[in-house]
Amino acid sequence: MALRDMHRKGALGRDSIAGRLLAWYDEHHRDLPWRVTPSAHAAGARPDPYHVWLSEIMLQQTTVEAVKPYFSKFLAKWPEVTDLAAADADEIMKAWAGLGYYSRARNLKKCADLVATDLGGAFPDNEQGLRELPGVGAYTAAALAAIAFGRPAVVIDANVERVMARLFAIRTPLPDAKVEMRVLLEEMVPADRPGDFAQAMMDLGATICTPRRPRCMLCPLRGDCVAILTGDPEILPVKAQKASRPTRRGAAFVAIRRDGAILLRTRPDKGLLGGMSEVPTTDWTARQDGDTTLAGAPFDAEWRRCPSISHVFTHFSLQLDVYRAEIESPATPRNHWWSAISGVQDEALPTVMKKVIESAIPGATKRRR
Repeated sequence: MALRDMHRKGALGRDSIAGRLLAWYDEHHRDLPWRVTPSAHAAGARPDPYHVWLSEIMLQQTTVEAVKPYFSKFLAKWPEVTDLAAADADEIMKAWAGLGYYSRARNLKKCADLVATDLGGAFPDNEQGLRELPGVGAYTAAALAAIAFGRPAVVIDANVERVMARLFAIRTPLPDAKVEMRVLLEEMVPADRPGDFAQAMMDLGATICTPRRPRCMLCPLRGDCVAILTGDPEILPVKAQKASRPTRRGAAFVAIRRDGAILLRTRPDKGLLGGMSEVPTTDWTARQDGDTTLAGAPFDAEWRRCPSISHVFTHFSLQLDVYRAEIESPATPRNHWWSAISGVQDEALPTVMKKVIESAIPGATKRRR
């Protein structure tokens, strides 16, 4: 029998990996604002499904440290899912600005509406029901089911992928390796603490089994880890080679009224940055370049060049030539508005648009005290 198979046979017992991992988690868990601590959980406290859902949606493609202030801000404004459902969509988009992946914010509103109106304010308590909610995919449904409702669901995020790949020396490239990981995890998840187990795996990957320089000597599972026994853990997990990221070009136009107000408009609801605010730009997309000349300006004016900006999206990079013009007696184009310079930081501006405005008016998007 191969070393890995022998190791697996002895390591999958609940009292082995799961037991040691949970004992480590009880002592070394991260204190997160949306999390119920192991001691509180043992005393009968239960996670709030709204808190778990909100944090998991925010954490998609975003770091824990970046999410903490957003989570606190959302709870202060909308303490219950019914409050979020009653909120204006534009206010939610403004509060979300800076978290990226704005389709998540649109789905956040849709999901809150559905839970509040069709489900009486209560989230479904199982994976199947959760998967039917807007914006809730397989991972989020599993995380909610395990953490919020104590269901024995298999939760696999990037941290868990890294732990599993090293623990069992899985050399199948991701994402194909998830199939094998899921089979192994199904044997490991303890029926009595599935939520704590899921969070323990995430914490282990985030704090010990890190992508670079893992702290193997502090790992509670080092005696079970095949990667430690057979080679360098840092080479795992193996990831499929990514396709090259194309670069798109376009232009953006910052029109400034005499009192300093900036001309803005709302992007279409569907598509990249849907529903967010922006200065007028040319028709660039992930698949095509936009005009980079003054021919793409929203109206005739004395446009002057400012420093160009660049921004990286998931599937492409964007370079925008930036122009600014001071407008003496402006007419407001249809579906546009003028935002006072003192309040522009409160608009639902994505990061790329903040870069554009900063290029034309340094300091404009910085919050004033």
